[in-house]
Amino acid sequence: MLTLGINTSGPACDVALVRDDVVLVSHLEAMMRGQDARLPGLVEAAVAEAGFAITDLQRIGVVTGPGSFTGVRVGVSFARGLALALNIPCIGINALEAALPAGQQGSAIVLLPAKRRPPDISYWAQRFRTGAATAPAEELSLDTLVDDLGAHPHFVFGTGLQALSVALPDLSPHEAEPTAARAALIAATADTDGSSASPVYVRSPDAALPGGRKP
Repeated sequence: MLTLGINTSGPACDVALVRDDVVLVSHLEAMMRGQDARLPGLVEAAVAEAGFAITDLQRIGVVTGPGSFTGVRVGVSFARGLALALNIPCIGINALEAALPAGQQGSAIVLLPAKRRPPDISYWAQRFRTGAATAPAEELSLDTLVDDLGAHPHFVFGTGLQALSVALPDLSPHEAEPTAARAALIAATADTDGSSASPVYVRSPDAALPGGRKP
């Protein structure tokens, strides 16, 4: 199974090519914007470097968020369009699942920064047990997480966890972030029934229509 992984949910353009359970090529370019212009060329280069043609792809896995609103839309739109042109499945993998290391055992929670400015610090969060999600992704405040993890310890994975570590000095979080390679590895063995990729935002967009109305 030759699977392309795409992740533009953060400040980078990240693609990977996986065959069965082996990562053949992985390219990541840091960028705050411009993923829409760079993504097609990066995919083409990765496929060529691995010695394949675009038409050899059999499946696409794309990180669907939560994350950058624009970045998520860029990655999902490109992945769905390419999958449609090639008539292959496009599997959506949320950013929290794509950050969880393979083979994780026991109860875990994955956390990625949402609101970063004090005092309104929050995290995108999702709970897992032995690699399987036990609840949907949600946004949790720092205070809620401190209370929750104090009462119900979990293995903690993620990025931007300095504020949480200060609040819970005994916490030993594991650095982890979503990657295109992890998305491809998950997608390669995923059930394709009802798997069409769609953006995962968790919260409504902050943008407002004229007059202050929410979209």
